[in-house]
Amino acid sequence: MPSISWQLATVQAIREENPTVKTYTLALPHWAPFLPGQHYDLRLTAPDGYQAQRSYSIASSSTQTGTINLTIEQLEDGEISSFMHEVVVVGDQLEVRGPIGGYFVWQPELTQPLLLIAGGSGVVPLMAMIRHRAALGITIPTTLLFSIRSPQQVIYGEELAFLQQQDEGLQVVLTYTRSTPENWTGYRQRIDQSMLQEILHTYQEVPLTYICGSTTFVENAASMLVALGVPASSILTERFGPTGGNS
Repeated sequence: MPSISWQLATVQAIREENPTVKTYTLALPHWAPFLPGQHYDLRLTAPDGYQAQRSYSIASSSTQTGTINLTIEQLEDGEISSFMHEVVVVGDQLEVRGPIGGYFVWQPELTQPLLLIAGGSGVVPLMAMIRHRAALGITIPTTLLFSIRSPQQVIYGEELAFLQQQDEGLQVVLTYTRSTPENWTGYRQRIDQSMLQEILHTYQEVPLTYICGSTTFVENAASMLVALGVPASSILTERFGPTGGNS
């Protein structure tokens, strides 16, 4: 496989998604088509030559040409995430390379219904799938089951609500693990087997499932799905660090 070269991307826009998460729109001199679920590496180089590198999932649809969106959560002691949140401004240039990854990807020609399960910032690559699906006018049944700690930590909340309103084939199911909005009548617990069973009962056939979050979150959700009869071959997983899911 040919190596992917580093290039200098220009920060075109910065959007605050919640108090600890921002989306960076990067203009690329050498943009390349990608599949939802792929990522870019981002590298910072200090004046003394020290380098730090981190991989970030692409949040945008591949129909958004010339630029990509990277949604980055600020992590405690995170070298790159702290720099991105505290230092980077519109107009800055960043060293990136990609797209990278061929396993945890969704290809629009697949006709199987989708079940997308996210813990915290694990929603990012799944949002790329939802956006790409919407941009192409694909209407296969799709449910996003999104576990977050509190209403303040929802990512892409307004856009998800809008997309669900526009497309009856898309269902967005939130479950809060610590605090809920006022008058909330939905789930208020960590994802468990009974919740997954209720979601699966809404499908007429076994869905193709993508799970993204912390290692513990992903392994628990995948194990429960297998216990409910979902073939392991229909489950794709992507693990972030310990802070990627909900705790």
